[in-house]
Amino acid sequence: MKILLKIFLWAIIFFLVSSFLAVLAYRWLPVKATPLMYIRSLQHKDNYVYNNWSHRWVPLDSISPYMPIAVMASEDQRFLKHNGFDFKAIEAAQKEYEKGGRRRGASTISQQTAKNIFLWPRSSWARKGFETYFTILIEWLWPKERIMEVYLNSIEMGPGIYGVEAVAEEHFGCHAKELSKANCALIAATLPNPIKFSSKYPSVYIKKRQRKIISQMKFVPKLESLPKEKQE
Repeated sequence: MKILLKIFLWAIIFFLVSSFLAVLAYRWLPVKATPLMYIRSLQHKDNYVYNNWSHRWVPLDSISPYMPIAVMASEDQRFLKHNGFDFKAIEAAQKEYEKGGRRRGASTISQQTAKNIFLWPRSSWARKGFETYFTILIEWLWPKERIMEVYLNSIEMGPGIYGVEAVAEEHFGCHAKELSKANCALIAATLPNPIKFSSKYPSVYIKKRQRKIISQMKFVPKLESLPKEKQE
């Protein structure tokens, strides 16, 4: 029993140390691949698109300044203010569900980044626990600009397409830096389900979401105006 306990304690220590070092390293190192890329390849092992994924890392200053604003407007409008968890959004989502609305997530960009880089896509209590842990780590060790840079370079944006540079080239025939405001809003509109929705062939629903995101973008501050205050 003591041997098992010792092994368990050493396993926890190894996980804490290795995860801390991994998050610290990714503060500067580009993320070349994520668990989701390999999982999608295994799920679609006979599909050329998923097994030859498109992913090209670019620094934040090589991405259109509209792109961070668009994803904040769409996914996480309080990104610059919270510490990784938007409790106001969680409360609002819960109240909406209690009133008979659909159940919707309230994951922040920080939480999505933690999931994309370190975890698996299928939701479970175990994954939520690890997601919380990694979210705290990246908010502690990375500045907001780095979280946004990693998010925009790693998020799934279409079948076999990961990151904004890849989707810009595949769907718009340009580089991420050259994306227009409308392009960025269109990409952001598909993010709830980029496999179902396409920024290359947008449906009426996605075009409606695009217009809504464009209207919301005027209320979202740029990363350069990063506020110093934190959510209480």
